[in-house]
Amino acid sequence: MTESFTHTSLEPYDRHQYKLVFQDGRTMIFDSYTEIQDIWYSAPPETLSHVEVIDRKNNVQPKGFK
Repeated sequence: MTESFTHTSLEPYDRHQYKLVFQDGRTMIFDSYTEIQDIWYSAPPETLSHVEVIDRKNNVQPKGFK
């Protein structure tokens, strides 16, 4: 039997932003993957170019070894 999971956390995932790039050079930035999916699947395909995943800039010090 193969085990699977649907998610690892109930907390919102917010490490990235998503930049939607259109064929004509316009861009739109979204804070959630769900938002960009809605636009991607509803826009005419010939108007879309690609999506870029952008790391969020946090003012929090990284945790770990020094």
